[in-house]
Parts: sequence; structure tokens; C-alpha cells
Amino acid sequence: MTPSQQRQVMSGRHALSCDVEEHFQVSAFWSDARRQQWDRLESRVEQNTLRLAELLARAETNATFFILGWVAERHPELVKELARQGHEIASHGYGHELVTNQTERDFREDIRRSKHILEDLTGERVYGYRAPSFSITTKTQWALPILVEEGYLYDSSIFPVRHDRYGMPGANPWCHVRKTQAGDLWEVPPSTLKVGPLRVPVAGGGYFRLYPYSLLRRFLCRVASHGHPLIMYLHPWELDPDQPRMVGSLVSQFRHYLNLHKTEARMAQLVTDFKFAPIQQVVDGIRAICVMKNTSGHRVANAVHQQDSVHLTVPNAGRPSSPALPASSAG
Repeated sequence: MTPSQQRQVMSGRHALSCDVEEHFQVSAFWSDARRQQWDRLESRVEQNTLRLAELLARAETNATFFILGWVAERHPELVKELARQGHEIASHGYGHELVTNQTERDFREDIRRSKHILEDLTGERVYGYRAPSFSITTKTQWALPILVEEGYLYDSSIFPVRHDRYGMPGANPWCHVRKTQAGDLWEVPPSTLKVGPLRVPVAGGGYFRLYPYSLLRRFLCRVASHGHPLIMYLHPWELDPDQPRMVGSLVSQFRHYLNLHKTEARMAQLVTDFKFAPIQQVVDGIRAICVMKNTSGHRVANAVHQQDSVHLTVPNAGRPSSPALPASSAG
């Protein structure tokens, strides 16, 4: 890629997102015993998230914040402040339960509960969802129509890579519409790079901290050269090298703690090198639906928009009413 081509792809608009969760809620360190301790452990999510928001404000950049309902209940002013700053508020579920560990009923209650909490706090509709640890896989695709039924317009949970904890190898790596029996749903996969027969993760998280930044930037330019927006992600705890250490396997500790001290500087460089915005604003089809829903309040049906040079039917924004659920203490 020539320097002029590199500058061109870096000047395009890409999507930046953040999965808002406590450092002790990561799936790699999950245990039932630790789950019972959550309310007694030191909370660092608010200070870390505001630290990230300040970094983004200096770069005049907004992002999508996928927030746990559990966090939103305990830090309501954080959610309101992010919304006031112009960031998109989206759902990360309620209690960071992996979809692979949930029943269909549990999943529906989880995403409904988190959506209601976030919408009540911001007064705005929540359109996006990302599963904890990207846990919508080949075995849990049953979750996609439930998202449609519960009023979500897009999902960002399917990682088209091979990994020991998540991933759907061979899945479409670009933003696209997925057909479900409940209607259409936009899928917004984290960015990956094709290297020979493999797809290599480059979107963020541990990968953002693993690669030298100069190499990562070249990878990202190669992905963006295909004409698709980058879909990047990180967690607030990745800006916190002083967080309390948790007991876990050597692999989990390596993935979680590697180069935490470098994250903030790298993120500052990333938002300088590339232009970012919330997912809702970057993906044309999603933006069109959201504008229609926010301005008219009516159903959007059979609208056709151009996305990646292909005419796609916009997902039906008038979702079917959700089936009633009996009262439950789950969650």
C-alpha cells in the first residue's frame, strides 16, 4: 500500500466501541465464588471509563459504549454522563453471563433487563448489543432472533475467527444483514485480517496490546483498504495497569494483564491516526433506520439502502411484540 493510499483509508470513518465491565467480571477469571463477591470487590469501572471518555474528548471522538446492566444500576450517573457527551449507549447484557451458559429464556430476560435499565437512564432507545466474550457462536445462533424480538437493530457478537473461548470461523467478516425467523438483524463483526487461509483478530482487546502499534496500524490499513469500516473495541480496565490482580491460569493472566501500561498511549495514537464514531453512525444501514425511528417513531419497513455497493433490505425496525414472561428472580 502506498503512503497516499494509507492516508486515504486512515481518513475514512470507522467505529470505536467499549465493553463497560469491571476488571473482576471478565470471563477468563469467572467462578461462582467470585460472582458472589462482586458487590464486595473494589469498583474501578467508573474512574476507568471516565478516563477513556476524557481521552476521546481530547480527540473530539465519540464511541459506542456496550454497558452491563449490573454496572448501570450501580453507576447510573456514569451512563448519563456518557450519553450527555454524545456517545452511543448499547447493551452488553446484564450480568456478564456467557450466552453459551444461558437458556433461551435466561438470555431473553438478560437482554430485556439490561435494555430497560439503560433506556430508563438515558431516555434514548438502545439499538445495539454485544455478548460477553463474543459468546454468540455456531451453537448459540438461537440468540439472534431473540435479539430481533426484543427490539435490537444490530449485534456485534460474532467474531469470525477460531479461538478457544469464542468465535465463528467462516462467518461473514464485514457488516451485513443476517436473516432470522424473527426478522432481519444487522451484524457488526470486530475487524479481522485475512492472512493466508486464516483470519487474524486485529480489532482490539488483547490483540491491541499484543502487536507493536506500528504493525497494528499497518494491519488496520490493510483491513480498511477493502472499503469497509474498522470495528474496534476495548475495555475500561485495559487503561488501568494498577488494578488488583486476580488468580487464574497463566494463559488468562497473560491475556488480561499483557501491556496494560501501554493501552492509554496506544489508544491516544489510534484516535489520532484514524477517524472514529459510534457504530450507529458509521454503518449506513443502521444509521438510516435509527434516524427514521428517532424522527418518526413509526415502523420502518421495506426501506432499501445501499451498503458496500449491494442493495440490502433494511431490517424491519417495527419489531414484533415480545412474548410475555412470567415474573422471575433470574438475573
